Amino acid sequence: MNNGGGIYLKHDDHILVFNSGSSSLKFQLGADMPDSTLRGVVRDLGDEAVCEWIYHGQRERVSVTANDHGSAARYVLTLLNQITDAGGSLLDTVTAIGHRIVHGGESFFEPTLLTNKALAALDAMSPLAPLHNPPALAVIRACQEERPDLPQVGVFDTAFFHALPDYVRAYALPAEWTEQSQPIRRYGFHGLAHRCMVERFATIHAANDTSTRVITLQLGHGCSVAAIRNGEAIETSMGFTPLEGLIMATRPGDLDAGVLLHLLERGVVSITELNDALNHRSGLLGLSGVSGNMQELLELEAQGHAGAHLAVEAFCHRARKYLGAYLAVLGGADAIAFGGGIGEHAAAIRARICAGMAWCGLQLDEHSNHSVEGAEACISAADAAIAAYVIPVDEELLIARDTVNCLSTTHAQDSRYSN
Repeated sequence: MNNGGGIYLKHDDHILVFNSGSSSLKFQLGADMPDSTLRGVVRDLGDEAVCEWIYHGQRERVSVTANDHGSAARYVLTLLNQITDAGGSLLDTVTAIGHRIVHGGESFFEPTLLTNKALAALDAMSPLAPLHNPPALAVIRACQEERPDLPQVGVFDTAFFHALPDYVRAYALPAEWTEQSQPIRRYGFHGLAHRCMVERFATIHAANDTSTRVITLQLGHGCSVAAIRNGEAIETSMGFTPLEGLIMATRPGDLDAGVLLHLLERGVVSITELNDALNHRSGLLGLSGVSGNMQELLELEAQGHAGAHLAVEAFCHRARKYLGAYLAVLGGADAIAFGGGIGEHAAAIRARICAGMAWCGLQLDEHSNHSVEGAEACISAADAAIAAYVIPVDEELLIARDTVNCLSTTHAQDSRYSN
């Protein structure tokens, strides 16, 4: 099966994929065989964690004790060992493990075999993404301890933006601050999601132009937008950390640094409190005062809740502002694509972001837009100059594909990793 990127997953390539979130761990096995793919998540890590999965169309849900990502990974490995199919456990069918790692810094910009040397380098990089990389590393080490025989590959969210132009990557700061072993620059995040959308767009769009300009919006708990020309990212909204850019569920996005200086100089918050507030108590939650969940906010807005209305309006305005800016960066666009939990499921938000943009050729078909939820579809008006799509993001499939590709390359050098 061709998955849009030129790499084929064979039926004997059983890649176990782990995708670490801040308080959850998604997993998937058998990405190339939809009928027999096992997908699941361990969510709400702690004493009352829950593991949910679907296999052969049957959904299961159990309560588990998983206080951290490492213990969640161990539970998943145990679960796979207990599920049998065709006379053996699913764990015995695994040929390799692929991991999403948020921050690859300057060193990791392609799928990488996770040797001890690579893990040591990633450990040193953890301060760049303290909320994201350590959980992924805990999962990797748990797998290493439980199944040292299985090769593991890291796929990096920052990799898609590694070749951003220098004038896009640079912050206008003193050189002695920015020129460090891990430079202070704009790295960009959500690279797997944006890459997934643009690669899928290339396979479904009917246009024959050789120049393709696409703006991708990944809207979920975290949100970002990217400007992509001919498959290469040339601008993105996230920067040194995933805090920059769009308004998110609990992160503020763009913020005047003077606000932070003001709060610190006056002793209103400590560094620790500031870090917690920027990551966990800002964004939609901070604006609304009640929730960072877009579905809940839309329901509250319909009931006349002023805070919910402010949060939703600010969210859509910020996204529309970036959309307009990236139209300027690209010199127009052939298409925009929505992905992520909000982008794929909230028709009202898609409509509000695109409202009033007929001037540039972007106009949604109202019926098409409101009839789509969580499925791939064209939602633009028939005569719109800019096509608009909903493209569900499948990071796990991309990770599995990259893992196969990485190990195929490694196999040419080391027969230990042949399947």
